[in-house]
Amino acid sequence: MTKLDRIDLRILSVLQKYGRITKQKLANEVNLSVSPCWVRLKRLEDAGIIDGYHAEVRLDKLANFTTVLVEIALKHHAAEDFQRFENAMYDAPHIIDCYATGGGVDYVLKVVAQDIDHYQTVIDGMLEQNIGIDRYFTYIVTKTVKKSRFISIQQVLDTNETTHVET
Repeated sequence: MTKLDRIDLRILSVLQKYGRITKQKLANEVNLSVSPCWVRLKRLEDAGIIDGYHAEVRLDKLANFTTVLVEIALKHHAAEDFQRFENAMYDAPHIIDCYATGGGVDYVLKVVAQDIDHYQTVIDGMLEQNIGIDRYFTYIVTKTVKKSRFISIQQVLDTNETTHVET
């Protein structure tokens, strides 16, 4: 695990909030000059801590859509069954999130479709692929109550005793 200090954490926090920030503004936000800030940023990128820079697109401003959460239970639970299913998820453009879970179901998916009919077409296609689905449970999202763009890094670290952070 990479050792991080308070400045690294501030850099990460600022980048979560303002991904398009200039190098100069980032340096100002974390109270460093540009060169040392850039070196730290590059180290965080090279360590894989920063995974990328993205624009959050408001899909609801572009088109009508339906968000559906789906619980998936597989028929069999051998490693190759999980791998086959997960490989299919990578290739499914309407599946925007896929989580392997413990408990009563194997996966939870977040699907974005044009409408309910389109969602059913997506599910039917998955069933036709023979990727091991035994049963699925559909939950239509009627309202997004909370959607966070980022999480407080310091809050997570404060609750994680194994994190290596220099202060």
